[in-house]
Amino acid sequence: AACWPLAPHDLQGLTVLLTAGPTREALDPVRFISNRSTGRMGFAVAAAAAQAGARVVLVSGPVHLPTPPGVERVNVESAVEMYEAVMQRVQHSQIFIATAAVADYRAAAASGQKIKKTRDTLILELVRNPDILAEVAALRSSRPFTVGFAAETHDVLHYAEDKRRRKNLDLIAANQVGVAGSGFESEQNALHVLWEGGEKVLALADKTVLGRQLVALIAERYRQWSGAR
Repeated sequence: AACWPLAPHDLQGLTVLLTAGPTREALDPVRFISNRSTGRMGFAVAAAAAQAGARVVLVSGPVHLPTPPGVERVNVESAVEMYEAVMQRVQHSQIFIATAAVADYRAAAASGQKIKKTRDTLILELVRNPDILAEVAALRSSRPFTVGFAAETHDVLHYAEDKRRRKNLDLIAANQVGVAGSGFESEQNALHVLWEGGEKVLALADKTVLGRQLVALIAERYRQWSGAR
């Protein structure tokens, strides 16, 4: 049961840009660095935003999920591709929700051929990927209401609040990963949502339900944010 009724017109007339799923950073033509994100949480949020009347653009990493009804989907693979897709579209969006688990690092130089097993050890040089969320939050013109996610294995609230302040986010949804039955690779999740001067706990629930609850909260916070500007 949702903690707010999500009206079909809560986000009417607004464009919501979302990222979801993992990214894949190529090491060679057959290997890559990635993570355990399935994209379920992001796709649930995208579906809920569309149900609330928004035009939804979903930039998705490689996942095995059907596109939610009424959602425009842009498929990408790497963090750099995701960054480019977001920055091309963000100026026309009123709300940006970053649910994707974007790789922090990529190979400094991906091999054009399969890396052969010739030594007992292999050293990979990694370089940092662009920080999509921080760059969107730092926009000076046409900056959208910016929502981040923090997936942490420990000290969840400490890291989430630090991330919110450091990246100048309007709202952050924190969840613990690495525990059975919640987070990555699970149908369920629980979120602790933080903003300047407020917080709300969304208890463990199916990600579809949680997506609706989160979108209702984002719509409420967006109205206050846009009304104060």
